Amino acid sequence: MTISGNKTFLVKATVQFEVHAFSSSINVQGFRCAIFVIMGIVAMLGYTYDWMGFKLTRTTSLINVLNFGAIGDGSADDSQAFLKAWSATCGSTSNGPSMIIPGNKTFLVKQPVQFEGPCFSSSINVQVWGDIKAPDMMNFGDINSHTWLVFSKVDGLIVSGTGKIDGTGKSWWDSCPKETDCKKRPAALTFNRCNNLQLSGLTHVDSADNHISITNCEVATISSIHITAPKTSPNTDGIDINNSTRIQIHDSYIGTGDDCIAMTDGCKFINITGVNCGPGHGISIGSLGINGSRTTVEELHVNNCTFNGTQNGARIKTWQGGSGYAKIITFAEIILIETGNPILIDQYYCPHNTCKNQTSTLGISSVSFTGFRGTTNTVDAIQLKCNSKVPCTDIALNQINIMPAPDMKPGTIIQSTCINAHGTSNTSNNPKVTCLLQ
Repeated sequence: MTISGNKTFLVKATVQFEVHAFSSSINVQGFRCAIFVIMGIVAMLGYTYDWMGFKLTRTTSLINVLNFGAIGDGSADDSQAFLKAWSATCGSTSNGPSMIIPGNKTFLVKQPVQFEGPCFSSSINVQVWGDIKAPDMMNFGDINSHTWLVFSKVDGLIVSGTGKIDGTGKSWWDSCPKETDCKKRPAALTFNRCNNLQLSGLTHVDSADNHISITNCEVATISSIHITAPKTSPNTDGIDINNSTRIQIHDSYIGTGDDCIAMTDGCKFINITGVNCGPGHGISIGSLGINGSRTTVEELHVNNCTFNGTQNGARIKTWQGGSGYAKIITFAEIILIETGNPILIDQYYCPHNTCKNQTSTLGISSVSFTGFRGTTNTVDAIQLKCNSKVPCTDIALNQINIMPAPDMKPGTIIQSTCINAHGTSNTSNNPKVTCLLQ
C-alpha cells in the first residue's frame, strides 16, 4: 500500500486500519506523512483514534431536526420532530451533542414542548439558526399551559445562534389586555433547574407573556440577545429570574411592555451589565412579598445600563403584608433618557389599586444608587417609599445628576420624596435628597 505525501485525505466515515506487517513495497516516508495528515483531519472532525489499530471514533454528534421529520415551512406542526430530535440529543453518549435548528426556515411549534433532562452528556448544545414560531392563541395546543418552550433539568446547556423565537403574542394580548381578566399566558422560553446554562445570540419577539424565564437555576450567562415587544403589550417581561443564583446578563437589548428584567424571590448574586432597556418598565427587583409571603433576595447588581423612554428606571417593589428582606443591592453608572421614576423604592406596590393596608416586615437595606445621569419626565425623580414597621436602612445616593426632559414645562424643578427611609445622600446630588432620615 502506497500513501503518497503532499496530499489531502478526507475521512468521512469510521475507518479501521489493521497493520499486520510492513513489506518492502510500502513507501514508508509517504506512509508516515499521510498518517500525520489523517491525524490532523481526524482531530478537526471531532474524532478520537486508537494509534495501534487506527480505529476512529466520532466524539461529537450533530442532530438536525429535519432528519426527524421537521418541515420548517411555517405551516406544518414541527412539535413532535423537535421532541424526537431532543430525545436523540439528550440520549447521545457522544461528547457535546448538538441539536441543530437550521437557518432559512420557520418551524411552527403548536404544542407546549418540554425538553427534559438529565442528559447523558455533561454539555448539550442547541443551535438555533432558523426561526421558531408559536401559533396564535386559538391554535395553541394547550390553552391552559403557562409555558411554551421549556428546558428542564439540563445541566451544561448551551443555546446559541442567530435565529428568532417568535411568541405570536398579539392574539393573546388582544383577547385579554389586562392581567385581571384573562388566564395566565404562556411564557415563550423557560429554563428550570438548568445549571451552568449559556444563552446567547438569539432574537426573541412578541411573547404572549415573559420572553425568558430563569427558575431554580445555578450559574447562568445570558449575553448578546435582543428582545422586543410593543410598548403596549401586557406582562411581556424580557427576562424574569426566580429562585436562582449566580446569574450574569450582559450586552443585550430589551424593549417590551413590562419589566426589561425582573428579579424575584430567592435571587442571589445576580449581575446585570451593559443592558439597553426601553421601552418597558425598567429593571426591577420584585415584586416581592405577594399574598403575605416571605421573600429573600440579596447581592443583586446592575451596572452600566441605559433606560431609554422607560416607565421606571431602577426599581424595588414590594407588596404590603409580606416579610423577609432585600439587601446588598447596587445600581451604578446608569444613563437616563427621558426616563420615568429613575430611582424608585415602592413598598406599597399595588398595580390595580385594589389592595388593603397591611403591616409589612419585609426589610430593605444596604442599597446604593451611584452614577445616575440623564433626563426624566417625572417631577419626583427619586422616590423612596418604605414601610413603617421595618423602615429602609443604609440607603446611599451618590453622583446623581438628573435633569428635566426637554418636553417638560420650562422651569420644572426635579425633586425627591422619602417615607421611612434612612441613609445618606451626597450634597452634590441633583436633585438633592434631604428627606432621608439618619
